[in-house]
Amino acid sequence: MFKKVCILVMLLSCILAVRGYAQENEETVFSGVPLVKISEGGASRVVEDLKGAKASEAECTITKIGDKYRWKTRNNAELFLVQSGAFITFVATNGPGYVRIIPSDLKEAASLMDETEKKYDYVEHMLIGLRSITYYGKLK
Repeated sequence: MFKKVCILVMLLSCILAVRGYAQENEETVFSGVPLVKISEGGASRVVEDLKGAKASEAECTITKIGDKYRWKTRNNAELFLVQSGAFITFVATNGPGYVRIIPSDLKEAASLMDETEKKYDYVEHMLIGLRSITYYGKLK
């Protein structure tokens, strides 16, 4: 009996150590604050400027643990990374949306495209049923 308890304690210690190690190595790879929220569906479209607490509540954060990306502010949805031109896009593997970012070192080049790329650093797009919510914002 004593031997089984010791093995169980050792096993639990190992699990907790691995869990703690993963949490300690969580790296924030993106953090942004939205300035505009657009909610739309087939029958309506609402545009809202965000400031203060409303903007803070809708912040976007993406983290990385090992080689896995997570949409921390959206239920830790797993993401995969796509790099193309002046953009980095993180796409949720389970389908609810994506985050597209202009890296700081490519902002000037991307700004030549249009006023949107000049004004904002990222877009976060989420699908909820047949409706969508889109945030445009700046790096934090």
